[in-house]
Amino acid sequence: MKFKNYLETISGIEIYPMISLMIFVLFFIALIVWVIQLKKSEIIELENLPFSENNINNTQKNSI
Repeated sequence: MKFKNYLETISGIEIYPMISLMIFVLFFIALIVWVIQLKKSEIIELENLPFSENNINNTQKNSI
């Protein structure tokens, strides 16, 4: 007996793929809205984050 046959016997199982699809779509819509609302200064700050002095010092301390 295949796994699909087990799922067909569960009543109400067809709602779970729809719920997971809705969570997936809502997450990416929220992500797009957040990115659109970002200010230019915040984007520049995030761009330069890997190059900041504080980050370089922390990385060097952790590698020793």
